[in-house]
Amino acid sequence: MTTPPPVTPSGSTRSEWLSDAAVERLREAADSPDLTGTRYRLIRHVGRGGMGSVYLAEDTTLGRHVALKVLDLDDPRGLLAARLLREARVLATLEHPGIVPVHEVGRLPDGRVFYAMKYVEGERLDRRAAREPDLPSRLRLFRRVCEAVAFAHDRGILHRDLKPENVMVGTFGEVWVMDWGVAKVLRDGDGGADPGGAGIVTPWGSTDTDHGTVLGTRGYMSPEQERGDLQAVGPRSDVYSLGAVLRFLLGQDPPRPLLAICAKAMAPDPVERYESALDLARDVARHLDGSRVVAYPEGVLDKIRRLYQRHRVAVWLIAAYLVVRGALLAFLGR
Repeated sequence: MTTPPPVTPSGSTRSEWLSDAAVERLREAADSPDLTGTRYRLIRHVGRGGMGSVYLAEDTTLGRHVALKVLDLDDPRGLLAARLLREARVLATLEHPGIVPVHEVGRLPDGRVFYAMKYVEGERLDRRAAREPDLPSRLRLFRRVCEAVAFAHDRGILHRDLKPENVMVGTFGEVWVMDWGVAKVLRDGDGGADPGGAGIVTPWGSTDTDHGTVLGTRGYMSPEQERGDLQAVGPRSDVYSLGAVLRFLLGQDPPRPLLAICAKAMAPDPVERYESALDLARDVARHLDGSRVVAYPEGVLDKIRRLYQRHRVAVWLIAAYLVVRGALLAFLGR
């Protein structure tokens, strides 16, 4: 005979006393990976990223903290496991300061696929931007994002899900582009093209992404991604997403040249966008330096305003000199 749960004086069972936070902790404990027999010691759950949960763990062999990304979704056909492994291998090909390195990939004793990567300490770009009032500082962070994406493009890899939530900023201004789970490989390690260009086709296997599949985040994905036109997705699709990230970082009442940069990056027709992420970054750098922005056709007043902003100190020094000189001449001419 089953013993009923204890009843409180009010008539409720003790299980009803559990708060939402307590239930969540119990769920996390039940889902925690079994690290028995591995070199890792679980410390705590960090969050979710793409197809899996991310945990902070200690690498007991090297005595350092690492992040473990572990598949935590039902995967009877093994498709998600293959994609997580592919994500790890994509990251392994991208050795860049702005892309988190992978240390190990494999399966845990409970059968789940995982990979270990550098543990990044910082905050998401959207949260950093919310407390960073200085626009030039936000623009410099954005340029680092562009540089990491440009490096990936040079290696034949598209991100396809660029957004502020997928960028981490470290304590000292380090920038990492995260979550490459829906990346598209345009060519393999030998420089071969992705046959057909639809989905990810690599030496590690093909994905289940077909024509018509929408991959990305609405508000940040390009029109061709919205349509599911995978044949048209290329580096300029990531440029569109970078433009959307830049627009997010600008906040209220941004300068018109920066709005023009966003408009060019986010042009509906890919041909009208910046050719590369580096070209986009260079135009942002021109604005920071006080140079003419390619995307913005400035008029005479715009040029005067820009030159004044760029040489403001010199203008004020010359003006002060002329005022003092005029005062001296007036005094001596009495």
